[in-house]
This record gives sequence, structure tokens and C-alpha cells, in this order.
Amino acid sequence: MTDFIEGESRYQATLFPERLDDYIAEDNAVRVIDVFIDGIDLSAMGFKAIPEDLGRPAYNPATMLKLYVYGYLNRVQSTRRLECEAGRNVELMWLLGRLRPDFKTIADFRKDNAKAVRSVCRECVMVCLKLDLFSEAFVAIDGSKFKVVNNRDRNFTRAKLKRRLEDIDKNIDRYLAQIESADRLEASIAKSKTERLENKISKLKKEIERLNDIEVQLEATPDKQISLTDPDSRSMKSRGAGIVGYNVQLAVEPKHHLIVAHEVTNAGNDRSQLEHISMQA
Repeated sequence: MTDFIEGESRYQATLFPERLDDYIAEDNAVRVIDVFIDGIDLSAMGFKAIPEDLGRPAYNPATMLKLYVYGYLNRVQSTRRLECEAGRNVELMWLLGRLRPDFKTIADFRKDNAKAVRSVCRECVMVCLKLDLFSEAFVAIDGSKFKVVNNRDRNFTRAKLKRRLEDIDKNIDRYLAQIESADRLEASIAKSKTERLENKISKLKKEIERLNDIEVQLEATPDKQISLTDPDSRSMKSRGAGIVGYNVQLAVEPKHHLIVAHEVTNAGNDRSQLEHISMQA
């Protein structure tokens, strides 16, 4: 049982150290990211540099954008995970020149350059056109709904508020009836039960005040709906069930399956989105 493939000793010294470039194949997608981003004028697109704390120089927007694009290409969207990958992932070490931005810097870049990133998407489409990668004169358009972290209990419509307030009123009436019946119990037991029920009623009245405040905010919105955790998300149906999320529209060319246009909306259905995404494509 000794005929196994053996690796090199991690303590073996070499006269000529290997280069990072030796680990990146010629057809690796990170080379495309590198060439594409280095070839566009990011300042003209409105990208802002994110200065480091303590007055140190800022990261080059190109470096941050490469990290951002790499993350989405490989389904690594968490800023903390991107920070971690930059310190251990050979592809990212090569792409970023061994730089390792912290998660807050990555998050700030994403937040401050959201509009500029859309310009990069358009530039990518133009490059694909120049390379004749869009082979057909038509595209496939479809929408997908994505759930967000906003819990359904923190999304409100007029109907939801009405049901919630009605439930609270029923509970208050039930507790008041229990307080009345407690009078027939022994004094010590009645006092303890009454205090407990009055505490519950007090909490429900505070909840009514909170819901009334939410109702005022809800009436000020165009679609009479409000989400507390993610304000832009909306309640919508997906596969027969209700979710709180976004409706993502995509236009894709058929041969290479490249995304020609995309749009993130909070519309509950696709009917009103077809014309808009078609015009973008």
C-alpha cells in the first residue's frame, strides 16, 4: 500500500520561485476580467475611489471592480467572504496583485458606485457586439422572483394592517373577559392573573400605536405597501406562494446565453415589464 501519488514537501526550498501567473491558465476567466476592466475608462463612468482609514492612499477603482465582478461571476456576494477569498484564493491574488481590501471598503465601493456599475454592464454589451457574440436578431426575455431578508411579517399592505389590528382587538377583548372572570377567584390568584393580563393588554396597545404609525407611512407610498427591513422590496406571488422580494428581468441572446439587458424591479408581475426590457435590449 505504498504506491500513492506523493505531493511536494511544503518545506522544500526552490532556487527559482514560481510566479502567480504560472497558476492561472491561459483560458481562465479572470484574465478576461483583468483585460476588460483595464481597457475601460472608469473615471468617465463615474467611479469613485474609496480612501483608506488613517489617511492612507485609496484603492484603485479598477482593483475594487475586479473583485466585485469576480465575486458575482463565482457567486461570492458577501463582502466578508470576498475579503477572506482575497487572502487565500490564488485567482484573486493574481487579479488584485495580492491586495486585500477589508469588507467595509468592499461594501462602501458597492454602495457608492451602483450607478457606475450599470455603465460597466452596458460597456460589456458593447464589447460583445464588437466581437460579434450576439449572433441573432432576437433575444429571450423572462423574469425571476428573488426572496429578500425582509420577513413577510415586516411587510405591510392595507389588508395586512387591517387583519393585524382586528386580531389585536380580539385578543384585548379576550383578555378583558379573563380579567372579569378572575374576580371570582381567590384574591391572591386573581391579583396575579389580573396583573399578567393587564401587562399583555399594555403590550398590545403599544403594538396598535406602532401599527398606526406604519399605516401613516403606508398611505404615503404610491402602491400602498411598505417593507420595514428592505424598503424597496414588495410582496409578490412566486410558485403559488407569497414572498417579499424583487422581480429580476433578463434579456438573453440564444447562442452564447449572454445577458443583453437586465432590470431589477419590485413589480409583482411581468406584464408591465416586457416593453421596458425589450427597449433596453
